[in-house]
Amino acid sequence: MEVRGRGVVGQGSAAAARHRHPPPHRAAAARVQAGDALPLPLRHTNLIFSALFAVSLAYLMRRWREKIRSSTPLHVVGLAEMLAIFGLIASLIYLLSFFGIAFVQSIVSSSDDDEDFLVGSSGAPAAAAPPSSRQQAQAPAPCALLGSTAAAAALEKMPEEDEEIVASVIAGKIPSYVLETRLGDCRRAAGIRREAVQRITGRDIDGLPLDGFDYASILGQCCELPVGYVQLPVGIAGPLLLDGQRFYVPMATTEGCLVASTNRGCKAIAESGGATSVVLRDGMTRAPVARFPTARRAAELKAFLEDPANFDTLSMVFNRSSRFARLQGVHCAMAGRNLYMRFICSTGDAMGMNMVSKGVQNVLDFLQDDFPDMDVISISGNFCSDKKPASVNWIEGRGKSVVCEAVIKEEVVKKVLKTNVQSLVELNTIKNLAGSAIAGALGGFNAHASNIVTAIFIATGQDPAQNVESSHCITMLEPINDGKDLHISVTMPSIEVGTVGGGTQLASQSACLDLLGVKGANRDSPGSNARLLATVVAGGVLAGELSLLSALAAGQLVKSHMKYNRSSKDMSKALP
Repeated sequence: MEVRGRGVVGQGSAAAARHRHPPPHRAAAARVQAGDALPLPLRHTNLIFSALFAVSLAYLMRRWREKIRSSTPLHVVGLAEMLAIFGLIASLIYLLSFFGIAFVQSIVSSSDDDEDFLVGSSGAPAAAAPPSSRQQAQAPAPCALLGSTAAAAALEKMPEEDEEIVASVIAGKIPSYVLETRLGDCRRAAGIRREAVQRITGRDIDGLPLDGFDYASILGQCCELPVGYVQLPVGIAGPLLLDGQRFYVPMATTEGCLVASTNRGCKAIAESGGATSVVLRDGMTRAPVARFPTARRAAELKAFLEDPANFDTLSMVFNRSSRFARLQGVHCAMAGRNLYMRFICSTGDAMGMNMVSKGVQNVLDFLQDDFPDMDVISISGNFCSDKKPASVNWIEGRGKSVVCEAVIKEEVVKKVLKTNVQSLVELNTIKNLAGSAIAGALGGFNAHASNIVTAIFIATGQDPAQNVESSHCITMLEPINDGKDLHISVTMPSIEVGTVGGGTQLASQSACLDLLGVKGANRDSPGSNARLLATVVAGGVLAGELSLLSALAAGQLVKSHMKYNRSSKDMSKALP
């Protein structure tokens, strides 16, 4: 939705002085122009290239007309024609570049380059036009121009100029969302916005840190309208011995006992020889919904999409969206004359929601020719299903479907977990299976899979809201080897993770991915980093389930939480 800023009318001596004496970097920009680097004045250069374009085009057209009349092959060219072709291409490139840039600047720029973006012709702060989506995508560039040290010092004592901007934001004269683009300093923009929020609400947010964060790294991709960042501790559980490799699992959480408990589970798994995992499926989904005049017409498209003979055509259209997107299938469902089309595709090392959405849009545009009566209601019809508990994800899977298992030796169960195999198996049946069934659980046949999933998601830059379906898990415990040892497994059909895009590119989250050895895309085997991360998530859940169930079976849960999840500080001294 576009929101237009209102103009600001008024005068001020400080603003007028700044208008008459622009900052040094702006004055330098006004003195030095791109055209100054040319050997001729800009207007003469434009005339020369325009004439070169016209002459070259006229000469080539005359020559080609003569060749056609004399039946001479057009590809046979002489030196003069080669020079004319070169002149035509060179002049065309110049003219397109010059006039194209001028056209874009005329759209992007809302004021003359010689005017300060906050100062109108009368010397008063001027309203800033709201940025387009293209401007927002290009916005990080100016933020990188100023060093973080200078930015940090800018708001230690707020300058008079910043005070005026805060006042304009509070008055609604300057939209808060344009500060980064207009100021060219993301840290300064966050500080000004923060101050405006504090004055509007009358609330002090000094406890929310402002300095020490790269705000340019989130602009246009992770968070809008920032005023600071939340500090969240990251603990390490491990080593998790999984598929012959040792992983130290980063977990961002504020719940006491969680990391310690998962760490104990990792120890039990490692001392028993480690865990193994298998990825059953790897495919992200998007399900648009379209309405037809009749249910019969909807059924006709359903039959077309699910006909194997049409898959190659649909796949070719879908795969144009990305070099990593590969359509795997389409599953349709109907509700009256509404058709829900669930597209499944591989997405490389990206989580893939944007990628699959672009592919789906390509297919919908393609289908519109043969089904002109198709009315696309939404690119997402909730049959995907994203960030909501749904049976379709539990049954069909979404993202990575993973099974992770381990055999825990009897002596490890007794020594490390402080319980016995029979008690664990009985507890899992009564609690995780029967108890969840009584509760009508959907994908929640486990002790606390969401705890581990969310902690790893936050630490590694995943979308925390997708823990809803990513935490779908059924935990199975069985006695083996004549009841001496314990077989434990977790089956997780919809782990939605990626190692590129979104929050994975932030410094802290990128460091956690690097710790696991899955940072970025795997160029040799696209998608393998994301699949490995999914198995680590499942392995962490396995360790967490094992340890929590053991604590419950041994009656240690309350005691442990009272020891590790309660502050020992005398809080009465902190009371007013």
